[in-house]
Amino acid sequence: MNSLRKNSRFGAAALVAASVTLGSTTGFAMPRYDGVWSVSITTAKGDCIASYRYPMRIDHGVLANGGDIAINVSGKVAANGVVKVMLSHGETHAAGSGRLDANAGAGSWKTETCSGSWTAERRS
Repeated sequence: MNSLRKNSRFGAAALVAASVTLGSTTGFAMPRYDGVWSVSITTAKGDCIASYRYPMRIDHGVLANGGDIAINVSGKVAANGVVKVMLSHGETHAAGSGRLDANAGAGSWKTETCSGSWTAERRS
């Protein structure tokens, strides 16, 4: 069970990392933020994985899973770079928010039991 709990939290952390790259506000950030982003998450509170890096894809301002873990991603980037995202993996749900600029970004994330920060770098 401990392994299942860690895997679930790993997925949540990866989800949050991925989510960090997009936001849900009024305007879509068309191709300005499009591409593959590398999102690094760090846990500050809780017993989730201490740090993790995960790829995310943005297409016409809409966030998509860019990796191999089955994560459901819902979010988009606003025209001003504001990011808000919801992620889920099994019964674990995560929320992330922050801001992107042309090639980098940063923000925070949380689940029911963990929280931390994220950074993102554009890869393409």
